Amino acid sequence: MSEMATAQWRIVLDEAHTALRTVVEGVPADAWDLPTPCERWSVTQVLQHATGDQLAFVSAIVGGPGPTEDPFAPSGRIDGDKLVDLRAALDASAGAWAGVAEDDPQVPTPLPQGKLPAKVGAIACALDAAVHAWDIAAATGQPSPLHADLARPLLEVARQIVEPLRNYGAYAPAITTGPEADDVSALLAYLGRDPQWPAGKR
Repeated sequence: MSEMATAQWRIVLDEAHTALRTVVEGVPADAWDLPTPCERWSVTQVLQHATGDQLAFVSAIVGGPGPTEDPFAPSGRIDGDKLVDLRAALDASAGAWAGVAEDDPQVPTPLPQGKLPAKVGAIACALDAAVHAWDIAAATGQPSPLHADLARPLLEVARQIVEPLRNYGAYAPAITTGPEADDVSALLAYLGRDPQWPAGKR
């Protein structure tokens, strides 16, 4: 992670968590069933997936129960307040990472790669939160939570970890972009998302 001081991964993770929480809090009441850039998934299903992924990191780092349903087959049904589980998962994730030493070379993760250096594992966790925040923002017409200073470290880590994950169906094939693509567009395209995906696309 050549461009990032070790301690910076905590800042990136916090910003990604904040982005996901803020975007979900901004979802209109009638928008939970809208389609998203995640093919075949509604806003609710992306929320369930993102919540489950945070809990999977918590379980890997500190033990205890993980997601209550398969993050890769979200039901699209949430009884009660849709924000409660997400807030709890983000708080638990932040707490789990708070107990990790900044330069720990062997942090357990739920990824197929297993243990990773703290800064790689934490940014992988942040990548999941931030990109799903973008998915929900794009689907519901909210401003993008991604910007160059956040996208840059996310893309750096994505290029280290994503290829094995494509084999699990976690990401679509990368989309080719031109040399003029900015950091946000490059990140989204690398993860198989159309940076110009329109709100309300059917």
